[in-house]
Amino acid sequence: MTQSPIAIIPVAGSGTRLRPHTFTQPKVLLNVAGKPILAHILDDLPGLGVGELVLVVGYMGERVREYVSRQYPELAVHYVDQPDRLGLGHAVSLAEPHASGRPILIILGDTIFEADLAAVLSRGASAIGVKSVEDPRRFGIVETNGAGRITRMVEKPDHPTSNLAITGVYYFADGTPLFAALRDLQDRNVRTRGEFQLTDGMQLLVERGAALTTFPILGWHDCGKVETLLETNRVLLDRRSDQPAVPGSVVRRPVAIARDAVVEGAIVGPYVSIAAGARVKNAVVRNAILNENATVEDVLLEDSVVGENAIIQGGFRRMNVGDSSEIQIA
Repeated sequence: MTQSPIAIIPVAGSGTRLRPHTFTQPKVLLNVAGKPILAHILDDLPGLGVGELVLVVGYMGERVREYVSRQYPELAVHYVDQPDRLGLGHAVSLAEPHASGRPILIILGDTIFEADLAAVLSRGASAIGVKSVEDPRRFGIVETNGAGRITRMVEKPDHPTSNLAITGVYYFADGTPLFAALRDLQDRNVRTRGEFQLTDGMQLLVERGAALTTFPILGWHDCGKVETLLETNRVLLDRRSDQPAVPGSVVRRPVAIARDAVVEGAIVGPYVSIAAGARVKNAVVRNAILNENATVEDVLLEDSVVGENAIIQGGFRRMNVGDSSEIQIA
């Protein structure tokens, strides 16, 4: 009987490029297009036949535990702490006690993507999600033999020989050889750019004769900084079909408004995501993300991300306001 795959999702990063929001909130719990970044990944797992996962936590790991246990009680979740950020290869290796000998699906916790993972899992062959990019130097890249089999992988090469970027989605029919390769890297202290890289571990697999192929990533959305978070919000909202009506306010679609958010006398949209408990009153809001329990009143607000419990009142401004902040503009 074929074992069902177990997912490994590293979420230990501190998200420095998203400060001030990540001073008080883990990056993966920031909202985009109506729900936290992590929820865009976890919501798809049951449909793939994945009911068990390992979350590699670190920075504000308790917040992640609380959210996942509350929102996904049906998932069997193992939490592994990564106190020292020693690289993605190190993070994945920490899942070995729960995942060795199993098919494994690795998804980076800050990656929102579109791919036919059901087809990848049904084939049962180890494969890495890739996408053509304009500047491969920013990514790990793969070289193939023309028939789809990977012959070489390099992490952020100065002189790339391929434009196929590694996107952060991986499937291994058996995790055991990968874990052995990652242990080997750490035993020999082999680091790239100061860290134990998953790319280097996979390159060892290739050198040892493992058959790794690729599969296409159709959409790959970055949530790493405010500008790209807002861009991802726009792309995902464009695909939503459930567009709410709010009596007494004007809604310019597409938007995502939580059921218990309060919108009064406002013009909202396009491209606005309003999380649970947020309040928008006598305001015009467009191209913005309002996180839980944020308040926006008497203001024209655009191109902005507003953190949890933050308050914005006043005239037209562009804001990037962290959690639990309060701003009053006369």
